[in-house]
Amino acid sequence: MAKIAKKKAAARAAFEGKSNMTVADAVKLVKDSASAKFDETIEIAMNLGVDPRHADQMVRGVVQLPAGTGKDVRVAVFARGPKADEAKEAGAEVVGAEDLVESIQGGKIDFDRVIATPDMMPLVGRLGKVLGPRNLMPNPKVGTVTMDVAQAVAAAKGGEVQFKAEKAGVVHAGIGKVSFDADKIAQNVRAFVEAVNRAKPTGAKGTYVKKVSISSTMGPGVSIDVADAVAAQ
Repeated sequence: MAKIAKKKAAARAAFEGKSNMTVADAVKLVKDSASAKFDETIEIAMNLGVDPRHADQMVRGVVQLPAGTGKDVRVAVFARGPKADEAKEAGAEVVGAEDLVESIQGGKIDFDRVIATPDMMPLVGRLGKVLGPRNLMPNPKVGTVTMDVAQAVAAAKGGEVQFKAEKAGVVHAGIGKVSFDADKIAQNVRAFVEAVNRAKPTGAKGTYVKKVSISSTMGPGVSIDVADAVAAQ
């Protein structure tokens, strides 16, 4: 316990008094301060000037991170016939229809992304209360309700990240691993910020992006200069 406390204290000291850093400096600080024995995830959080309770202020979208996420994404696909075969060939771990519904209703949720063909949505709709709170419900706006299941599976496994504003107007996601090269993390930071900017809703008033910060799984967070984060896109 003493060693852990010392590591946390050292990390806090390294971050003390630092804010609004450039993307490059923030990434370096987070990487250099990560001390866990596992490969920590680099997480980004954006505080937006929106109230998601209003439909015209909801922020939702998807971004393909140029350097990937470093995470092994397990994909479930609701499909029948040739489309089910297509999903399996593309690498989906779980493929089914009514049987998959029963499995999920029974509490078995061993996947990170759900994709469905349009004809399966009446069936998938039964799972709204289960998948919705976990942000797993397929949605055509982010490409998870589609006939091109092979492409959707490939995208999910290749670094595609979905984002959705929470009640407080915060969007967050994992955008890589501490083991990534600093320039790769910086590329992912900029790609994510750009995607959230593109998703600006019509009802957003005043300052849209209020704050951007990054952290590692076990480490403190540091804010990034918003202008620098959106520069050189």
